[in-house]
Formats: sequence, structure tokens, C-alpha cells
Amino acid sequence: MPCTSVIVAPPGAALAAPITRLPLVTLYLTERCNSRCVSCDYWRHGTQDLDLATVERLLPGLAELGTQTVLVSGGEPLLHPQWAVIAERLRRQGLRLWLLTAGLALAKQAEAVARHFEQVTVSLDGATAASYARIRGLDAFEVVCAGIRAAVRAGLHVTLRVTVQRGNAGELPALVVLARTLGVAGISFLAADVANDAAFGRHGAPADDVALRQEDLPALGRSLDTLAREHVDDIASGFIAETLPKLRRIEAHCRARLGLGALPPVRCNAPTHSAVIEASGAVRPCFFIAGPTRLDEAGLPAALNAPAARRLRADIDAGRHAECARCVCAKWFAS
Repeated sequence: MPCTSVIVAPPGAALAAPITRLPLVTLYLTERCNSRCVSCDYWRHGTQDLDLATVERLLPGLAELGTQTVLVSGGEPLLHPQWAVIAERLRRQGLRLWLLTAGLALAKQAEAVARHFEQVTVSLDGATAASYARIRGLDAFEVVCAGIRAAVRAGLHVTLRVTVQRGNAGELPALVVLARTLGVAGISFLAADVANDAAFGRHGAPADDVALRQEDLPALGRSLDTLAREHVDDIASGFIAETLPKLRRIEAHCRARLGLGALPPVRCNAPTHSAVIEASGAVRPCFFIAGPTRLDEAGLPAALNAPAARRLRADIDAGRHAECARCVCAKWFAS
């Protein structure tokens, strides 16, 4: 589905309420990545690392907004030469740290990661070496699995995140079995975003092999049926993070993109409870929508509550952003 234009409210439009509390911040340490994923272009174009001065400018705002958790991401955050220094500075602020990583460096750095992070999520999109290589562009399946095991041994709370796409639509039950074998605390599934050309460092539409085609839908349906039939306990316990209706939403989203049904309804308040800060200092309301402000000397509250940012949130609330209707990652934060 092509990305349609966005209707932005004029400068005189009503402003959303200012943000006074922000429980979660996602912080991109770098645009660089050592994976070669078909769904992402950071590895093609990413060059910038977050600098320590930007981190220092961020800290007072996190305290003022009562931020509790920082999700450290990228790119591949462990490529940043000062990732541990940044993590230590954030921890001294009393923040809980959560690492999102491709896992290629985790075997070597598991002990260091365990000193700084409470939780780690590893992106693992293939249940076998062959499917991993097709999707992530590297023959590194065993390396990543070794890193996951090392992180578990180091005492970290480790989960897996699977981006559901053509290359793994038939592997979802096998990925749950793999998660159990690796000893992690859980696994989650998210439909690959193919509607937003500006997401994940892309400079255009994602590769043709990402989005499911009509002939791929039966494999996805069988995968979901198997999860519903053979992994009832894993769903009920939360080992699989999504409920069965949320898992079925992945299929509905894929069918809608192919014109075979309506898009599933979206309920999301992420832009009022979280923010994404890029390695460049740009501040986004979520992963998929670019923001109009940057983190500068005035700090994070000023960036979030500038008139342009408040107009953008009002625009999102009014349903004028097509990205929201097509969103694969809607989040609802309890007040």
C-alpha cells in the first residue's frame, strides 16, 4: 500500500495538551547497523551516532517528565563506541534501561550489557539459519543464538521480537519452540511495516520480498492456527506477548494491504505517553511519524511542547495521518 500524503493542520489550528509526564523514551544511539535486513535501510545509509552532549541535554527533561524507562535502540546500539558510558549516565539518573538489539555482538558483550540493562529484546526473524540469512542478510543465526544464551546466563530478562513477513510467515510456531529452547522469557510478533517509506531508515519503499503476497496468506493462516491450537498455554501465560486476537490482527493487516478486507481498527496513545529521539537529536511522536522539533539546549519538554509538536499531536488525534490507520504497532498506555 503506497504511503499517501498527510494533511497537516494549519498553524492556527487547536493545539494538543502539553505533555507533562512521559513514562517511556526510545533513544536511538546510532543510525548504523551490522545487520542487512530486507525491511530496513539503516545499514545502507546510517552514519550518525548520538553524542554525549545530546544525552546530557536530555537528562533534566527526563527527570522533569518523570520518565521511568529508556528503550535503547538504533540502528544497532552496541555499535556506538560509548554505549556503556551512555547507559551508565542514564542509570545514574535512576532510569530502567531496556536494550533492543540484533544480537550480533551479544555473545561477546553479554556481561557488560547485564551490568547496565534490566531487559533485552533481540530481533530474531528466522527459525533456521536459512530463513535468518534470507531476511537479515547475514549467515549469523548461530552467532545470534549464542548471544541470546549468553544474555540469559548473565541473568538478563531476554525476549525475542519477530517481524512477520514473507520469509517467515510459515515459521511462527517454530520460532516459539526456538524461544523455549533458547531459554528466553518470551516472544512477540509484529507485522512488518511496508506502508511507511520513511520508517527504519528507508529512503523509499521496502524490498519486494518483505510484504506478504496473496499466495503467502495460507502459510500465515496455518501458522496462526497452529499457535491457537498447540500453544494455548504460551498465549495464556504471556510467553507469547500477544493475545490470539492480536495475533489474528497480523493476518487482517496483511489481507487489508492486499485489498482483501478492511484494516483492523487502531487504538493508540503512544504520542502522549512516549517519544522517540533519533541519533540526530530529532524528536518523533512515534516510530512512524517524523516530528517537527529537535532536542536542543531548551531540553525535551520544550521540544515536545513546542507549538509545532502540539499541532502535530492534535493532527494525529484528529485522524489526519494515514500512517495511523495503517499502523502495525499501535500502543495503548494505561494512565
